[in-house]
Amino acid sequence: MQAKLLRREVLPFMLAFAALAVLALLLDALLHVFNVVWIGRYLGIPGTLLILLSFVYSLRKRRLVGFSQPAVLLRWHQRMAWFGSLLVLVHAGIHFNAILGWLAVWAMLVDVGSGLTGKYLLDRSRRRLEQARQRMRQQGLSADELEERLYVDSLTFDVMKQWRSVHLPVTLVFAVLALAHIIAIFLFWGWK
Repeated sequence: MQAKLLRREVLPFMLAFAALAVLALLLDALLHVFNVVWIGRYLGIPGTLLILLSFVYSLRKRRLVGFSQPAVLLRWHQRMAWFGSLLVLVHAGIHFNAILGWLAVWAMLVDVGSGLTGKYLLDRSRRRLEQARQRMRQQGLSADELEERLYVDSLTFDVMKQWRSVHLPVTLVFAVLALAHIIAIFLFWGWK
């Protein structure tokens, strides 16, 4: 049972994070092999744009935009943020020449890890709540009994949704560092 749980719940989380690192290293290595490292310098722009576009989900959740379904936008948020982070990681490469840029990269990695953790925790609690609901329905419980017994499980699900109170400040730190990096580039880049 424990091995099945690990395969179904923990492994996808770990693979998503590992794939981000491995693909970034592979793409950076390919840029070096083909002597086109300069391309990586510009991948930060589409990566940042993808990350910014992923925030349409947050705008929808706060009812600042009214199109699409939140569940669809959440999937797009996850995919665009992951792919944008990949491009930013390739942009950063394995070059250690700008402390502000690297602080932004580390904040981004913590943010991605936080997002993947939240996805894992919410999916897991949602699945467990639904499994408990199904078991109790099979036992023939009335709607009132069902809600009473599921009260604690639903509180757990609500607490898991509060994970956002961690993810949002981490995202804010990343955004401030990334913005500072971008401003520094515009200020100090040799614009000849």
